[in-house]
Amino acid sequence: MNLPATSTAQSRLLQIERSRHAVMQEGSSMTDVLVNGWYEGAWIERSWRRCLQSGQRPQDHVGFDLVPAQVFRRVEEANHQLVTAARPVLEQLGRAIASTRYFAILTNQDGVVVDAHGPIDRSDPRAAIITRIGVDLSERSVGTTAIGAALAELQPVWLHRGEHFYQETSCYSCAGAPLFGPDGACVGMLDLTGIDAAERPELKHLVTQSARSIENALTVTRPHKLVLRLNWPGRLLGDDDDGLVCLDGDGWVTGSNGAARQMVAGLAGSAQGPVHCSELFAQPWEPLFDLARCAEHTPIELPLWSGLRLQALPQLAGDGPGAAAPRVPLREVEIAMIRKAVNEARGNVMEAARSLGISRATVYRKLSQKASKTP
Repeated sequence: MNLPATSTAQSRLLQIERSRHAVMQEGSSMTDVLVNGWYEGAWIERSWRRCLQSGQRPQDHVGFDLVPAQVFRRVEEANHQLVTAARPVLEQLGRAIASTRYFAILTNQDGVVVDAHGPIDRSDPRAAIITRIGVDLSERSVGTTAIGAALAELQPVWLHRGEHFYQETSCYSCAGAPLFGPDGACVGMLDLTGIDAAERPELKHLVTQSARSIENALTVTRPHKLVLRLNWPGRLLGDDDDGLVCLDGDGWVTGSNGAARQMVAGLAGSAQGPVHCSELFAQPWEPLFDLARCAEHTPIELPLWSGLRLQALPQLAGDGPGAAAPRVPLREVEIAMIRKAVNEARGNVMEAARSLGISRATVYRKLSQKASKTP
């Protein structure tokens, strides 16, 4: 039998309090207490122990200090591109969380706030103090939070109330995800925070998706001539799940996003030195530019040296560091893929639908949409 929501919330807070007591008062492990699996891992305990080892105590006062002005000027200059890339995503987030009493915070890789957006109640000092540009919200400054944990663990996290280290920060609930730049290095994190708000662990999914959107925007700010959109065969190209690889006119990789680095093993070493397109794909790279100039934007299959194959959509981009890759409308990409699958199935719509992982009705509907829009 499922517990009522109120009972479940109270039980959750009790489990958190028992965990705090085990680690901070008894010096034992919270896993000895939480045998029923409330926690996905030991990262909260690792964070609590780091705080204790650095001399922090849960009952201490939290200063929420601003970094010195000279330091902040350097932070501001170094993170201008991050703030610019993130601003449209933060605006979209503001709409998504408008009725939840949560707001968004963007920090650099050291946990210093560089932007904030959403329904921030500035009359509440607990909100105003953590959304100031330049405030240090790192683990060393304010203990365990989604910000410090995401930057330390380099993974998305969710924290609720007493899972924060300090008693003064137990009013917050927050989801956080790290942000990785076009070279694979961590450049900051995105946080969604609520104050005395209902627990919303689903925000972990939202913040993770939003972080991916920011990373994609950062990727295409690199100087490039061509962007390759990548995904596995059968997946629809055209959204933020795509791998992105930016190439200059000579075929050198100038940047890539996290999805691409997971799909193409050769990109993993891009932080150590330049990587050429010929090291990634088992075919000549020059035709990719010709394909991008074609009027019909149809995905192609691209072989990897490992023997695996990806589908790719080459897109030309303008010159200069601020040029972004032109986006092919998602509808056109979908229809091109569906038409290609139907052709490969020799007109067998059921077989084409099965290969794409969609229903036969969806195939007919998408193709009829295209037909109705054709003059």
